Formats: sequence, structure tokens, C-alpha cells
Amino acid sequence: MTGVAPLATRLTALTGVRHPLVQTGMGYVARPRLVAATANAGALGILAAATLSYDELAAAIAEVRQAAPGRPFGVNIRADAGDAAERIALMGREGVRVASFAQAPTRELIARAHDHGMVAVPSIGARRHAEKVAEWGADAVIVQGGEGGGHTGAVPTTLLLPQVVDALRGSQVAVVGAGGFFDGRGLVAALAYGADGIAMGTRFLLTSDAPVPRVVQDRYLAADVNGTLVTTEVDGVPHRVLATDFVRSLERGGPLVRYPRALRNALRFSRLSRTPLRVLLREGRAMRAARELTWPQTLMAANTPVLLRAAMVEGRADLGVMASGQVAGVLSDLPSCEELVARIAAEAQEILGRLKN
Repeated sequence: MTGVAPLATRLTALTGVRHPLVQTGMGYVARPRLVAATANAGALGILAAATLSYDELAAAIAEVRQAAPGRPFGVNIRADAGDAAERIALMGREGVRVASFAQAPTRELIARAHDHGMVAVPSIGARRHAEKVAEWGADAVIVQGGEGGGHTGAVPTTLLLPQVVDALRGSQVAVVGAGGFFDGRGLVAALAYGADGIAMGTRFLLTSDAPVPRVVQDRYLAADVNGTLVTTEVDGVPHRVLATDFVRSLERGGPLVRYPRALRNALRFSRLSRTPLRVLLREGRAMRAARELTWPQTLMAANTPVLLRAAMVEGRADLGVMASGQVAGVLSDLPSCEELVARIAAEAQEILGRLKN
């Protein structure tokens, strides 16, 4: 654990971590090794579970607990998963501290998380979503602005974060800023807006503890600040990714290319995840209702796990999709999580001390 003095906020009080820093639940990236390294560094690691089976999730939680004994961590699950309630029960039994949701959960799922002794933390991209989940009992919200990687909106963090802080003023809900953060200056800026901490994905992906092939990390490090784009050609909804030749080829494709490819990827994901097609269809219907997607968008959603896996697991930067925040363009190193957390915490403390004088 880093020796830097802790910085206490509502987030640290809620979760029990030393520093108000969150490593987000990135698919195929936020695996046990990265989560444990983050937890041991004194920040909140979030295990990505959307592509894990129930048994794989149980094994991953056990691996984190063994590698980071006694350290609080979280698990990110899909609120629309058919077995979400069972997963929450498993997480509670195994002592997981935080139930993180990639999209707004239901009131019932938040209540289940509380029943199992966990803190409920959904990710949101609009003020109205923050107000809704706060009304339903969420303990904290991760507020991602348009600079963030993966599924994202159009409003930049510098506008969205103060909006949400103002909307939740007077409540006990902790607010965590995401999108565009990578150092101690960003943490201090978020605190100045009234937030209780920051969450980072791309910055933690670019650490020596991330289980990402080096050839893929090198592609991120080579990007400049204009090296990402937001596309709807991955899964039908806005998705910020590295602007590679492969992604540009997806952009040029029409429906005759797009939908057959999505169907092939759905079949491939069924094989890779050992999930029967009938289960995928049932979850697809639930996803369509929860996210208000069209049927073509629902079909295209099958692209995400397959194309992410191609890059993040198989190392095929030429044939996969690499979700990325715009901060990739200002990052140039691969520190350990211990080094990263200590560096951000120390820089924030130094700046705060200077501002007091």
C-alpha cells in the first residue's frame, strides 16, 4: 500500500479505500490482477464481470481476495443480466464492498445490494439519470463525460460533473467524476467542482499491472489527443475508441455488412462464453427494453465483447476495437498501480497544500 497520506472524502468513507481513486470495470481489462493491484495501492478496483459466467465470476472474486486480502474492491455487473440478483447475492457472500453497474440499475437491484451489505454505484451520463438513481437509493454515482472511453455521451466532463454535483447537493450521494482524468491536477479539479473522487479507465489500462498485450498498450501510447473517435458502428450506440484503420473500415460499412457481421459475432460470443443462444436472445430482449434500443442496435451489441476480446485478450490491434478515453493522447508511460496511485495522491496533496497558502 502506498505510504502517501490518505485524502478523506465521502467516497473513501463509503468504500473504505485510502485514496478517492477508482479503476473502472473495463471489459477484458479489469481482471483480478489489475483489480488486486489497484486495491493493494489503496484505490478502489472494479472487477469487470459482464462477460464472465457465474462460476467465472466466483473464481475471479476469490482470486482478488487472495491477492489483496482485506482490501475493499467492487464488481461491475450488467443491470439487465438475467442473473443479476444471483450475482449480487454471490458478491455479498464473498465480501465484495461495491456493486457497480454499467448502466442505471433498478430500484430493486439497489435494494438487493444494500441487503447484502454493499454500496451501490451506478455509472451515469446525464443529470436526469443521476437524479433517478439517487431517488432509488444509490450510494454514489460515477459521472462520465464525453472525453471518456467506451460508451459515452456528448457532454464534456467539465459541464456534466458540476451539473450532477448541483443536482445532488444536499443528498448523501457521493459523486465521482470520470472522463479526462489522469493525474493529481485532475483529482483536485474534480474536488473543486464538488466531487468526491475520480474514476479512470484508460490510465489504469496503461499500467504494468493491466493484463493487456504490450502490442495493444503500445497502440494507445502512440495515439495523440485526436487519436480517438466516437462511432456507432461497433454496437449501435456511441462508443469512443482508438481511431484505427479497422474502426474506419467499420465506419465505411453499410447495413449489408454491419448486420451479418453482428450475427456472426453473436454466434462467436455464444461459443466463447459457452452461453446458449436462447439465453443470449433472452438477455438481448431485456437489454433492448432497458436501454430503449432498436432491434438492429440489439443485434449489433454482440459486436462489443467479440471485438474487445480480439484486441485486449488476443492482441489483435489490427482486427479488434480498443475502447479509449481521449487521455490516451497525453499518456506516455506504464507505471505500476502502486506507482500511479502514489503519484496522483502526492501531486494532489501538494497542490491542495499550495492552494491553502
